Amino acid sequence: MEGAVRIVKAMHGAMTIPEPDPDFEVGLSRHLASTHDGLRLLELYSRFAPGLGDFDALMRRVALRALARSFGNGVKVGAGVGFKHAETFDIGDGVFIGDQAYIQGRFDGRCIIGRNVWIGPQSYFDARDLVLEEYVGWGPGAKILGSEHTGIPADVPIIQTDLAIKPVTIGAWADIGTNAVVLPGVTIGRGSVVGAGSVVTRDVSPYAVVAGVPARFLHWRDGHAPEERRETP
Repeated sequence: MEGAVRIVKAMHGAMTIPEPDPDFEVGLSRHLASTHDGLRLLELYSRFAPGLGDFDALMRRVALRALARSFGNGVKVGAGVGFKHAETFDIGDGVFIGDQAYIQGRFDGRCIIGRNVWIGPQSYFDARDLVLEEYVGWGPGAKILGSEHTGIPADVPIIQTDLAIKPVTIGAWADIGTNAVVLPGVTIGRGSVVGAGSVVTRDVSPYAVVAGVPARFLHWRDGHAPEERRETP
C-alpha cells in the first residue's frame, strides 16, 4: 500500500556488547600515546578525519583512543568528526559518532559518553561538563550548549564577560530529536523524548515527552505516568 508505515528492526540500539577491539589496534593506540604528544596525535587524526574507507575509520579510532581518557570497544567515528580536548573524554563501548559531528571539551572539564550512545551526523556538543548516559539517541544536527557568558558588566561586549559553565546530563534511554537544542544546566530525564527542533530550557522529567520553543510537556510515555497524572514536569 502506497505510503504505508513500515516497522523494521532497530540496528544500533539492538547491538549486544561488542567484541573486544583487536589487540593490534589497542596496542597501536598505546604506542602512539606513549610516543606522541597531544598536538601530534591531533595531526595524525586530521590525516584520516575526512576519509571514507575502512582504514581511515580504523586510524580515527586509533588516534582518538590514544587521546581520550578512556575509550571503549566497537566505537565508530564517522568522517569529518571533530573535537577539542579529547583528553577529557570517556567514551563507552559501542558508541556511534556520525559524520561531521563536533565535540568541544575543555582542558579542565569532563565529557562522558555512555555505552551504545548513537550520535547523529552534524551534531554539536559544548562538552565542557557533559554526561550522556547509556543508550541515548541523539538526532542529526541536535546541539548542546553547556556554557554562556554572564553579560556582566553590561558596559563591555558580552563575549568579553566571564563564561558560566553549567553541567548538562542526558539520562539513559532518552531520545533527542533532529535539530533540537539543549541549553546550559539542563538535565533530560531517563527515557524521555524531546521533539525535533525543540529548545529545551529547563529540566525534563523521566519518561516525559516534550516539544516546542521553548519545549513544553506534552504527555507521559505509555505506561510511565506518575500517580499524580495531572502534574506536569
